[in-house]
Formats: sequence, structure tokens, C-alpha cells
Amino acid sequence: MWYAILLAGAIGLDQLLKWWVTSHLEVGQSAPLLPGVVQLTRLHNTGAAWSSFSGKTGLLAAVTVVLLAAVVYLVVKKIVRHPLGLSAAMLVLGGGIGNMIDRIFRGYVVDMFDLEFMDYPIFNLADIFVVVGVILGAVYYLWFYDKYDKRSGKEPGDDTAADSHK
Repeated sequence: MWYAILLAGAIGLDQLLKWWVTSHLEVGQSAPLLPGVVQLTRLHNTGAAWSSFSGKTGLLAAVTVVLLAAVVYLVVKKIVRHPLGLSAAMLVLGGGIGNMIDRIFRGYVVDMFDLEFMDYPIFNLADIFVVVGVILGAVYYLWFYDKYDKRSGKEPGDDTAADSHK
């Protein structure tokens, strides 16, 4: 239940913020959020990160569907069962779905977070969810997967202790 709430919350918050930005700001217009740190600047991105693959919406949508399907497979097949891994998967799915909704229904992704203290591309909440999910997924894989979720390769019912007494 917690994971469904996390997934729905990520998608909902992303779409709510994008709705607010598109209904209150014109393209290129900015509004202060945390002065000196970040402002909201409405930008339409037809590409991926840093506007790479601009205009390739179909290709980006197809790649996103494949990657999201891979994450769903890991969860449904219970390859990932640890809470950290599942939380990471929900964040990646939520962010990916949030940007996919934009690509399908708008033809572009709405970006808005504009860092004022450094020169960095404008990004959105879905991007944050994906990045945080990937980082948590890496932590999960490096420190928790082997201990909690890795399959031993033995079939259920194998008794290696009995074999060692032969």
C-alpha cells in the first residue's frame, strides 16, 4: 500500500506542479521560489536531459516505456523486495510516468526548476524523482541486494547439508 501511495504521490505532485507552472507562467517567464537559490522558469523541453534528442519525442517515449517496463518487471517478479529497492523503483516509475504523460499529451516536457546559484539546465519534479530513485536504487543494489534479495541459485527444497554428509 505504501508503495502505491508513493507512486501515485510522485505522479500527482509532478503533474500538479506542471499544471501550476503552465497556468501561471508564460514560456520563458520566471517566478521566485527560493530567492538566490532556485526560481520557477517555464520551459518546454522536446528532448531528454539537457535537451538531448530534441524533437525525438517518439524515440524518447519508446525508450521510456522499455525502461519503465524493466522496472515494473523487477517489482512484479519480486526480484526487488527490500523496502529501499521498492521505494527507489516507485520513484523512478513515478518520475518516468510523469514525464511520459507530458510527452504523450503535450508533445514536450514542462521543466521549471532554474538554479540561480549555478549554471545548470532547467529541470522538473519528475526528473528529481528519477534521479533520487536511481541513487537510492544504486545504494540498494550495492549494500542491500546481495543480503536481502539475491537468489542463491538453489531450487526450493535443495538440501546441500544432506549432500555434504555423503
